[in-house]
Amino acid sequence: MDLPSFIWLWKIAAWSMGLAIAAYGILLLSGATILYSRIYRSRRPSWLRTFHYTMGIVMIFLVLLLLAIGLVGTLGHYGSLGHSSHLIAGILVVILVIISGVSASQISPQNSWARSLHLTVNLILLVGLIFVSITGWDVVQKYL
Repeated sequence: MDLPSFIWLWKIAAWSMGLAIAAYGILLLSGATILYSRIYRSRRPSWLRTFHYTMGIVMIFLVLLLLAIGLVGTLGHYGSLGHSSHLIAGILVVILVIISGVSASQISPQNSWARSLHLTVNLILLVGLIFVSITGWDVVQKYL
């Protein structure tokens, strides 16, 4: 395709990825605080659960934005997908983030499976974010 430079798109992707990693870190800290207060039956700030949910929604939005940027940028530059392992890494992260969000919405005393699924998926997501960051760096080097 004969399209203008995608540098502006990669800048949005870089900021989005940085913010997604920051959101993951914030979610890790707030989630650990929630888990700690649950295990030790201590009081937690009333706003913490809402904050954790809100940051989770932000994370989902950022990951979906990154997916859209990756698809548009790759199709625009190459005309097709699947030029690197970054596609697999990205799709894996999108799936993990969606599973995490869905499982979080199901956490309740009636659904004891949801909490353990949510925690497990988020630990796997850490590995996924590392993998997508490494493969994404390789992709960025091709464009620059």
